[in-house]
Amino acid sequence: MRSVLLFLFNSALLGVGLAMDAFSVSLANGLAEPAMSKRRTAAMAGVYAGFQFLMPLVGWFVVRTAVELFESLRPFIPWISLILLAYIGIRMILERNKEEEDGKGGRRTPWELLMQGIATSIDALSVGFTIAEYDTRAAFAASLVIAAVTFGLCVGGIRLGRSFGTKLAGRASILGGCILIAIGLEIFLTSVFGN
Repeated sequence: MRSVLLFLFNSALLGVGLAMDAFSVSLANGLAEPAMSKRRTAAMAGVYAGFQFLMPLVGWFVVRTAVELFESLRPFIPWISLILLAYIGIRMILERNKEEEDGKGGRRTPWELLMQGIATSIDALSVGFTIAEYDTRAAFAASLVIAAVTFGLCVGGIRLGRSFGTKLAGRASILGGCILIAIGLEIFLTSVFGN
């Protein structure tokens, strides 16, 4: 029983660490879309949680089958995150006026949400190295815990962003875009230059 609790605790801590980027992006999305419905909030958090569930499993599978391939792709992971988040952030800033005119209110498209999910979870591929010794059931369970933690943190981030978004009104898209660019830079810089 103690080893199960330790496993769950370690997986939850791993989930918190991995979910920080998704939490920050959720905060930015809540800022940009202060009228977001509960259903859309859950769907958005579900996308991030889904990617945080999938990426460690993909990393685990790759470690067990094709370590050399993954190692050759590893240097590109920070670049991919930076490019995706910077693109979305710049687009949020540039389209602020257009969104105000057409009443869109900063709503992210499904494509943008997908790119955010990939960008904030791509570092979770490397978790496959840390759980490489797990059997299939344990790797699945760890990924499930990571996803649950991510979902909870993202719902909280969106709600927090929404509450600030209503107070910031027209400046929320600019702030949200700047946050996304900063997250992309942070992922890139810490990956390239170390912690």
